[in-house]
Amino acid sequence: MEKRDFHVTAETGIHARPATLLVQAASKFNSDINLEFNGKSVNLKSIMGVMSLGVGQGSDVTISAEGDDEAEAIAAIEETMTKEGLAE
Repeated sequence: MEKRDFHVTAETGIHARPATLLVQAASKFNSDINLEFNGKSVNLKSIMGVMSLGVGQGSDVTISAEGDDEAEAIAAIEETMTKEGLAE
């Protein structure tokens, strides 16, 4: 299992557009990918799940991946987070 922690820096947090980008990035992989926030964990391939967390600016989240392409999945999500200015 691969895990990476992120500190959300985007003013709007992870709302509709960024959530969609993350779901699209995660959906390219076979691994199970989860987003954890405030003790809750949701499937990162589910837009409704990600939106239901209400992740705001200044939040700390953990993304974990488990499967045959977990390392590539985490790298792609990290790239999306950084490129879109969502988190560091």
